[in-house]
Amino acid sequence: MPMSLAELRKEALDLPENERALLVVALLQTLPPPEPEISDDEVLQRDSDLADGRVSEISHEAFVRRVESER
Repeated sequence: MPMSLAELRKEALDLPENERALLVVALLQTLPPPEPEISDDEVLQRDSDLADGRVSEISHEAFVRRVESER
């Protein structure tokens, strides 16, 4: 008889951290990639905003720092 999801979850959570990480990677690889969350219209609008000077560019490093500081 196969394990229930609750039993499987309990067994997985009892694994050492490195084995749980390997399991997560293996499971994620079986899922389709997520759909983009940004529409073509939004991309065009952002490009227009940049071209018109309504917004300014930032470096990749600045972007990463901002994201990390907001976490």
